[in-house]
Amino acid sequence: MPETSRQILDILRSGENFQWYVIPLLAFVIYVYAVEVEKKNWSLILAALAFWGIDWFNEIWNGVFFHFNGYAPLWGTPSGSALVILAGLNIEVMLMFSISGFIWTKFLPADKKAKIFGVNSRWFVAFFASLLSAAIEVLLNQFNVLIWEYAWWDANSPWLMFLYGYLLPFLFIFWLYDLDDMKKKTKIVSGIWIFDIMALSLFLALGWI
Repeated sequence: MPETSRQILDILRSGENFQWYVIPLLAFVIYVYAVEVEKKNWSLILAALAFWGIDWFNEIWNGVFFHFNGYAPLWGTPSGSALVILAGLNIEVMLMFSISGFIWTKFLPADKKAKIFGVNSRWFVAFFASLLSAAIEVLLNQFNVLIWEYAWWDANSPWLMFLYGYLLPFLFIFWLYDLDDMKKKTKIVSGIWIFDIMALSLFLALGWI
């Protein structure tokens, strides 16, 4: 087991490194949701919740992956955080993902068929957002706060990270955002979160994450 993996286990869900800056960050996230609720931007809220739920799904299986291989998670956050929640998820990343769906969905033109530089706007925004997000991950890796221990998921092989980690989720939430059926949207997002909560509860009880 690499030293970074041992560091993750040492601080996993430990409050010894907690910092007060988390509280204003949390307040900011609540404010963002409150503003959109006030405006009744339900489609935007559901898109943001879907993106956040997808990230939770990825973080849960990453923790289970770490448990069963006994070596390292696919991505890990061993240091620099006020609270490490799961092997690859700290509280700062969690709060960031909770509003990421808002940020990028707001870049979408109202017209679903609108183009940007000749490319469908949904694909253009998804591609740009994914490229920027992957680049930030590479930068965090250079700072040694986001760790990769596998050759097929690192700065030299960013394609899975770009495609699976960001592009597909962004395309999914943009599709969800554009749906006209609010009941269908609500059912999809509810399904994502019900699954996440059940999986998180089960695997925590089993000690797998």
